[in-house]
Amino acid sequence: MPPAQAAAAEPVGATIRGVEPTTLTDRALAALADRIDAALPQTQCRRCGFAACRPYAEAVAAGEAINRCAPGGAAGIATLARITSRPPLALDAAHGSEGPLRLARIDESRCIGCALCREACPVAAIAGGPKRMHTVLSAWCTGCELCLPPCPVDCILLVPAGREWSSADARAARARFVDPPARADVTAAVPAGSRDARPSAIDADRARRQSAVAAALARARARRVASPGGAR
Repeated sequence: MPPAQAAAAEPVGATIRGVEPTTLTDRALAALADRIDAALPQTQCRRCGFAACRPYAEAVAAGEAINRCAPGGAAGIATLARITSRPPLALDAAHGSEGPLRLARIDESRCIGCALCREACPVAAIAGGPKRMHTVLSAWCTGCELCLPPCPVDCILLVPAGREWSSADARAARARFVDPPARADVTAAVPAGSRDARPSAIDADRARRQSAVAAALARARARRVASPGGAR
């Protein structure tokens, strides 16, 4: 067989260590990746070792292991097994553990408004501007945990969502990841009465100090006016 034909016939995935190669055409491979991507939870958490759900879907289509998505859990692995016609496997513990959905929550009393968490969120689920209170949109949060490491004051907690992640959640999260909403749209999604519009803790502390200084100056002026020979 000529070298060019040999290269063309090389199984897809043959260069990925430890995976089973396939002989799918590029078009069939892309179609398979689409089906796998649609079955993933779209949390964009990177626990699988890939930068997002889509790259993992493409890798699975090319032969990568189907058991690296912790948010999808056993049910997700079973779905990927059916789509790829492979036997189901137990979740690879190196990529996390299955558990109930947890969402990020910001302790606003400690938030300094640095905006690092907002930049880290892959699905635009955090609202707030520099030096302003930040808040997590619980309806948008995927529980990816990517906002935790960059927070310099450890003011972000993970709390039980009290619900399960749905296919509608997955579709919405994927849409926001692929085409992030404008900052104004994120702000508009903040529930009424949220503290997001208030100053951050550092600004509030600065305001208290300025108020105390202003009050002290006012008392000093009042004493000078009241003292004999004081200013009139």
